[in-house]
Amino acid sequence: MAADGARLVVGVSGSLASLAALRVAAHVARESGRTLVAVLAWEPPEGEALYVRSPDSAWAAHCEHEARARLDRAFDEAFGGTPPGVTVRRRVIRGRPDQVLCAWVADPGDLLILGTRTRTRTRTRTRTGPRRAAVRRRVLAQARCPVLTVPAPALPRRERRALRRATAGDFEMLA
Repeated sequence: MAADGARLVVGVSGSLASLAALRVAAHVARESGRTLVAVLAWEPPEGEALYVRSPDSAWAAHCEHEARARLDRAFDEAFGGTPPGVTVRRRVIRGRPDQVLCAWVADPGDLLILGTRTRTRTRTRTRTGPRRAAVRRRVLAQARCPVLTVPAPALPRRERRALRRATAGDFEMLA
């Protein structure tokens, strides 16, 4: 059983890595009897600094609604809903992901689970790739509890090649 008051927190973004982390977190929660706290941190797309210059409460409400929908989609994609046999709390919090996650796991008895991208030999990086790596590095440096990192499932080499050669026309719907 878990230490009294210890939390099991998983960072969720909707990526393949975070879905893998969510599955592992549900398994650990089921085995340990802990409550699973799924946290999705969000910021306005233009960033907080630009938002402060021109605040729009309707836009912020829309962004928060989209973040909640992304968290719900993550549970649907990972389990088809809420995982059985686990008490789950879903939290959507406005703020930088590393700061939000470190604030939620302030006790040394807590456990934080994060998804990580697997390294590939391709030289191109997605727009979000370096940011996620930076979030992971900052969390590992700041967290005051154990952090379990879960790698994203790797695509077979054949599928990676096919995706690199894909064009926009390959994804068009046939009428």
